[in-house]
Amino acid sequence: MVKYSIIFALCLYLPTVLCLPEEMQELVTMLHGTCVAETGVSEDLIVRVNKEKKMIDDDKLKCYIKCLLTQTACISDDGVVDVEATIALLPDEMRKVSEPIIRKCGAKMGANPCESAWLTHKCYMESNPDVSFRNNVIAEYTLLD
Repeated sequence: MVKYSIIFALCLYLPTVLCLPEEMQELVTMLHGTCVAETGVSEDLIVRVNKEKKMIDDDKLKCYIKCLLTQTACISDDGVVDVEATIALLPDEMRKVSEPIIRKCGAKMGANPCESAWLTHKCYMESNPDVSFRNNVIAEYTLLD
């Protein structure tokens, strides 16, 4: 189960998970709820990011992403994304596509830990948006129609 927690770190968004087993969906929903409550990020903003496939510069969104990375042990307290830990937690079926993106992006550094998490995810998304959103590779818990 822990192995699959990286789905959150790569993904970014929320509740309805059509391609995950039920227990994984529950875990995703729980972490999403925890991080929304902790940061106060708007569900509408998360939906907008997913629909537009573009990161929006919003402080609450930045801290939401950091919260997800913290929950999956993929970021240090000072905001450095652990590339190796992120890759190590990837499910086998995601590794081939996602590992090159994660390695290319590395750990982006911003003005604070929340911004660092956001910049890293922004890099994932911008590096290959088709991969990022195809088959829920990066947006594993995106709201899907």
